[in-house]
Amino acid sequence: MPVEKWSDNVVVVHLGDDPQFTDDLDALGAVGSKVDVVLDFAAIHFLNSSNLARLLALRKRMQSADARLVLCGVSTSVWGAFLVTGIDKLFDFRDSVPTALASLQLA
Repeated sequence: MPVEKWSDNVVVVHLGDDPQFTDDLDALGAVGSKVDVVLDFAAIHFLNSSNLARLLALRKRMQSADARLVLCGVSTSVWGAFLVTGIDKLFDFRDSVPTALASLQLA
């Protein structure tokens, strides 16, 4: 999993399509409990229901740890999956990794 440790409390994860997507999200369990995460979707071309369920589980885990999750680089086709399922309102979306990192710094 291409993970960039941006700072002591922020990591950037560059996701890949399945099956790497599943492995990338599962590996986030090893990241510290109070670490904010930026998920870069730039290389993702599709999401299935299993992927969406894993994202929701990650969101829940991060909320319980009082950490923030920001999704960025979401393509039009992937954005459609978020819209159709109605979970687009549950996540914080940004255009790119730099804007996602800036939003974490400003918050």
